[in-house]
Amino acid sequence: MKRKIILDLAVTLDGFIEGKNGEVDWCIMDPEMGFINFLKQIDIILYGRKSYDLWGGFTPEIEDTETEKEMWGLIHSKEKYVFSRTQKETDNKAIFINDNILEEVIKLKNKPGKDIWLYGGASLITTFINLGLVDEFRLSVHPVILGEGKPLFIDIKQRLNLKMVNTRTFSSGVVQLIYHLNGK
Repeated sequence: MKRKIILDLAVTLDGFIEGKNGEVDWCIMDPEMGFINFLKQIDIILYGRKSYDLWGGFTPEIEDTETEKEMWGLIHSKEKYVFSRTQKETDNKAIFINDNILEEVIKLKNKPGKDIWLYGGASLITTFINLGLVDEFRLSVHPVILGEGKPLFIDIKQRLNLKMVNTRTFSSGVVQLIYHLNGK
């Protein structure tokens, strides 16, 4: 079976993935959601350059929970690809892709392996959606309305018909919606 590209992220009820100053303090890390299990079903993470600069080398603090340390350990054990128009060098932690996104991603999808997590940011998500590269949308809708911030869906070029695969409700108030792109 071909590996899927999964967009898995937290979103506010009013459709934002970050507050106006980039804040994500509204994001609930709910152990019930099984994020560690999700990390075990992927072996590649795709980042935009800004997201990679922020989170690609993130190290948890000593006082962080064991779960958070396990989560970051798993994240850092994955192959990382960074999409950037400007940054060329590939370091030992990530491979940079500068152009031919469609061809490069199709090559990754055709290699044997686990699923692929499209981490973001927003412009990379838009590019992937417009290229038809997102197979699964896993949106964890948080019980908060920000009023302003960075919207999840921006500059989408065509309508996408999705098929609901699963919904899960958690005691934290988070609702997870899982959709597949119709026909995939």
